[in-house]
Amino acid sequence: MKLIIASDNYLPRWDGIARFLSEITPILAKNFEITLIVPNFGETKEKDLKIEKIPVKKISLGDFQPAKIQYARIRSIIKEADAVFTQTIGPIGICSIIAAKRLSKPLISFIHSIEWELFPKAVSSPIAKKILYPLSKKFVRFLYNKSNLLIVPASNIADMLGWQNISTRKKVVHLGVNTDKFQKENKEQAKKKLKLDPKELIIGYHGRLGREKDLKTLLRAFLRIRKENQQIKLMIVGSGARDVEKLFKNKEGIIFPGPQNKVIPWIQAMDIYVLPSLTETSSLSTLEAMSCEIPVIATKVGFVKDYLEDGINGLFFRQKNPFDLYKKIKMLINDPKLREKLGTNARKKIIEEFQWNITAERIEKAINELVEKEN
Repeated sequence: MKLIIASDNYLPRWDGIARFLSEITPILAKNFEITLIVPNFGETKEKDLKIEKIPVKKISLGDFQPAKIQYARIRSIIKEADAVFTQTIGPIGICSIIAAKRLSKPLISFIHSIEWELFPKAVSSPIAKKILYPLSKKFVRFLYNKSNLLIVPASNIADMLGWQNISTRKKVVHLGVNTDKFQKENKEQAKKKLKLDPKELIIGYHGRLGREKDLKTLLRAFLRIRKENQQIKLMIVGSGARDVEKLFKNKEGIIFPGPQNKVIPWIQAMDIYVLPSLTETSSLSTLEAMSCEIPVIATKVGFVKDYLEDGINGLFFRQKNPFDLYKKIKMLINDPKLREKLGTNARKKIIEEFQWNITAERIEKAINELVEKEN
């Protein structure tokens, strides 16, 4: 079966969607003849995959560089497909959805983010935010109602879409983690590998540096901690909006290595992981930190509030509240046994419920069932 996977996010620009595709595509390629339609962000090193790269525009919207609109080219690629699997609502995703619908191709969309929450938070202007929110919600509703199936990472996301009059059938498939790769490392050795001081305690975050991630709250909490203890460091792994990057570049007490193709050693070197986001669906980066037995402090967003249990395998703090985050970080700094307990329980949760092979099997089954039904 010929399967088109279309996405506006891809390597070498690392984010949750790019990581999802890097894990899931090789597994799906065992049973599907896959063609990727993705932005040309630079050289990539995939094996045995056909890739159609769409040139990107020179402008950036927040931390996002959109692809050029090439509907005719995308339509010609989709014309030869048996099914289309979209990941995003950007120029590539939009063109793919419209082309698939017009060509009567079975269309599946994976919901990685709540797009109408994401778009307004990507801009800094308050006026633009107010305008974008209702417009993006209507547009997203229009596009998702054109799909034959929506794959969502959690049941609460399915409910949310339903409340917004998105009537397309929905199937829940949780994201996964490669637990053989993302595992605990001796903390001292992990830090030494990166030439970090083993005596220093590291608060960390990895992922896309978007405005909706609210990393300012993390920075404010860290600065308060730093005043009390100079042995505490903040490590931010990733790239994104320039104004967000500037908050962490060349600052005392902050380690900012930028985006990393091999992110695992950086996660393993963290003592505490913080997710301060204002909007998420699953947060793959948080699942990966949990798999490495890093104690997590997070906001109650998306599916995170379901798989993270406060005081059992992680801690919650109130959104946009640096003082509350400061208190939770300080609690973990002062209690190594609690850090160990949360980390151990976190990995146990990942092993029991979040495995890539299960994710891939369920996606493959959903695609096959839809194609059989539509034909």
